[in-house]
Parts: sequence; structure tokens; C-alpha cells
Amino acid sequence: MSSSDYVFDASEATFDSDVVLRSHDVPVIVDFWAPWCGPCRALGPMLERLTEEADGAFLLAKVNVDENPNLSVQFKVQGIPAVKAFKDATLIDGFVGVLPEPKLREFLRKIAPTEADLALERGLSLASTRHWADAETEFLTVLDSQPDNPKATLGIVRCLVALGRGDAALAYIENFPGGSEIVQAQQLAPLARLIASVEGVPDYSTIESETDALYDQAAKLLMQGKWAAGMDGLLDVLRKDKRYRKGQPREVMLGVFALLGDDDPMTREYRNELASVLF
Repeated sequence: MSSSDYVFDASEATFDSDVVLRSHDVPVIVDFWAPWCGPCRALGPMLERLTEEADGAFLLAKVNVDENPNLSVQFKVQGIPAVKAFKDATLIDGFVGVLPEPKLREFLRKIAPTEADLALERGLSLASTRHWADAETEFLTVLDSQPDNPKATLGIVRCLVALGRGDAALAYIENFPGGSEIVQAQQLAPLARLIASVEGVPDYSTIESETDALYDQAAKLLMQGKWAAGMDGLLDVLRKDKRYRKGQPREVMLGVFALLGDDDPMTREYRNELASVLF
């Protein structure tokens, strides 16, 4: 197994000094494993990579159960891989088996949040109160060290759309990492595309029809974050032509709802308005 400043082997002789005492200064995660254990070979490298990524937020001690049977008995290890977390010389949490990486990250975040974890929490809090520019800064901090973090990527997409930067938002959506958050990102895509279509377009640009003019004006209002006025414009378009551009105004409004959230009064009001226009 690998060894580094943050990942090391522990034994019955060194466990108290290397794990218990050191946990007063920094949380120590202990991985009970064995060379013959297939699941251990799956979990071990993932744990080691996330430990290095955390850059000292916690340490990882590797305990070979074949070589250290007394530790296995002491900590009631009945199946491997078994992971146990120590903090302030106390066993505080653990699990048995292999967790998928998102769940493993969640476990580690609970034990020892990294600066990226804290930045993500700050970003989510700022976004919830619609301090979009400050939230964007926090999400970028996360992506600097975790470029494939889906929560931070979705956060960036929401911020960019809210700040009227549709092209930049689409770039993140098109290269979205794995994770369930991609569904929410795709819901924002029609709104991002509409905003992108009017970014940098002068007000005096030629509009082909009255309905096109209404749609263009709604897009510019949405780009400015004027959600109610922009959605009023989209509803006017739909009143004129429910099938306008194959239903784009409806998809854009759903994107606004996704941005604002289901609990927002504006979402509830305009969802009812949309239904009354379409049905």
C-alpha cells in the first residue's frame, strides 16, 4: 500500500502514537484491509486518492488485519474493508464495505471538511439568498481543486444564468460531470440558450415579427434578472402562439422555475399562469 505524508501504515506497536494521539491534532481515518480482499483493493486506492486530495484535512492509517489481529479484535472488525474514524482520541464513526465515491466523500466531509467542502457550503448558502456573484466565487474555489464536483458545477451554472452569462453557463452544462445534478443543469439549458442568444446583441437589431420582438424583449429582461417581467413577456408570446419555436417559451419558463426553486412565490404564481395559458 502507498505511503505519503498523509497515508501511512499503522501496526499494533504504533497505533496509539500514530492514530490515537495524532487524532488530537487532526482526524485520522483507519482502513482495516488485507491483501487477499478484493473489495479492499477497490476501496483502498479511492480512500488514498481522496486523502491526498484533502491535503492534510485528515490522515489515513492502513492496518493489515492479517498482521495485526489484536487491533481487529480490539475494534470489533468482523468484515473488511472496515473504515473507522478517530478524532480527539475517540472513535467517532465508521462503515464496513465499499462505498461509492459520492457517499465516501460525504462520509469524509462529515469527519473532516476540507476548504473545498467549506467553500461549497458557503456557495450554496449564498446562492440560496441570491448573492450570485459571491456564490460564484465560492464555487470556483471548489472547482479549482475538484473540477468534477457536480454540486459546485451546478452552482456555477445557476450563478452564471442568474448573472446573465448564458454562453458561459452552456459551456459548463455541455461538459457537466457525472451525477444526478445533471438533470437540474439540463433544466436550466433552455434559459441559458435564450440569454446567450441576446448577449451582446444591440437593441436596434432587426426583428422579423411582433412575436419575435416580444420574445427578444423577454430574453433581454431575463438576462438582466428581471424574472417577473421576462416571464410576463414569455406568456405574451404563448398567448399569441402556443407552438412558437416548438414550445421554447415554455421550456424557458421551466428553466426560470428551476433557477428560482419550487418554494419561491414567483414560481408558484407563474406556474399557474403558464398552465392557464397552455391549457
